[in-house]
Amino acid sequence: MSGYAMPITLLINDDGIQSIGLLVMKKRLEKLGEVIVVAPEKERSGIGKALTAYGHVKIMETRLRDGSKAYAITGTPAEAFLLGMNKILKRPPDLVVAGINLGPNLGIDDVLNSGTLGAALEAAIHQVPAIAVSYCKQKIPGQPHWKEKVTSEELEPTAILAQKMVEYVLKRGMPPNVDILSVNVPEGVKSGRVKITTLSYKGYGDIYTERREGYKIAGWVLSSYSEDEPGTDVYTVKREGCISVTPIRVRFPHRKTALRDLLRALEI
Repeated sequence: MSGYAMPITLLINDDGIQSIGLLVMKKRLEKLGEVIVVAPEKERSGIGKALTAYGHVKIMETRLRDGSKAYAITGTPAEAFLLGMNKILKRPPDLVVAGINLGPNLGIDDVLNSGTLGAALEAAIHQVPAIAVSYCKQKIPGQPHWKEKVTSEELEPTAILAQKMVEYVLKRGMPPNVDILSVNVPEGVKSGRVKITTLSYKGYGDIYTERREGYKIAGWVLSSYSEDEPGTDVYTVKREGCISVTPIRVRFPHRKTALRDLLRALEI
């Protein structure tokens, strides 16, 4: 944690500013310091780390369900971080928390596609530690607005776990060589069943459903994820029903020696 008396946590999500997951997480994080909430005004799931390349993004002061102050933006979760850090806060936050996301964020596809992880990735790129928290329901109800039916009581165990993790990071810093902690909590899991996992590198199966208008992603459910080996986040959540904590380092390898033959082929 920085030398300031009061740590600042920037809280973001991709389910929209009025998501119950955001509110439940905020109430827990307020026990640890100042919490600034910046999130898209409406759901922006599946948008990854996208930015608004053309057009304007507005920042609007608003109120959450409990009447507390928050900032809604017309942009993406990644922009919630960038605008929060550069336009709203007076100094960089000590930590970014993205969530509680209502739905799984498992495997490499989700890391690159999720708006929740998009905000965490943007934070990590700017050397701000990030924790992404996701709640994994076993089945997604058929109703189009099922997220509105998730209750604060249902999310409380996830929020308690996240609070403990945030407290640890604020006091002791991120574990070495870790930029993001991605947490996935299965529905109905007991709090003690936590495992450290690796990402699954198996991509999505066929997630599109044919409709009259075309093809649509009906929703991310655990059964949609390809089976993988023990120790991966997918296996841990889907098959063992345990909480998965995945450490992520935002660094790509650059194996320049592998391009020696290519370099020779390019020589004139």
